[in-house]
Amino acid sequence: MIPEQKIAELSNIFNALGNETRLKILLIASQNDRPLHIKAYARLLKKRYSAVYRHISILHRAGLVTIYEVGRSRVVALRKGLDIGTLIRALASVGIITDE
Repeated sequence: MIPEQKIAELSNIFNALGNETRLKILLIASQNDRPLHIKAYARLLKKRYSAVYRHISILHRAGLVTIYEVGRSRVVALRKGLDIGTLIRALASVGIITDE
């Protein structure tokens, strides 16, 4: 039996992954060698800063990204050890998504 706390953590992760914009943020983060400013994500996604900030906050609460304070700015990077490519390949291997 999975403890209630672990179920809540998994629920937060699946909730965070259940949005197209948040998945795009994770993919952008996985393709960059260094953390990007939230404004850069907003520009790349063609969305308002405030909307992107809310999405990043959800990813942060789920433990999927790290937010660093750099002066008065905030930059975002994938959590160390998180490999989005592995997740996508795992979902494709069981037929949940197509690997294209």
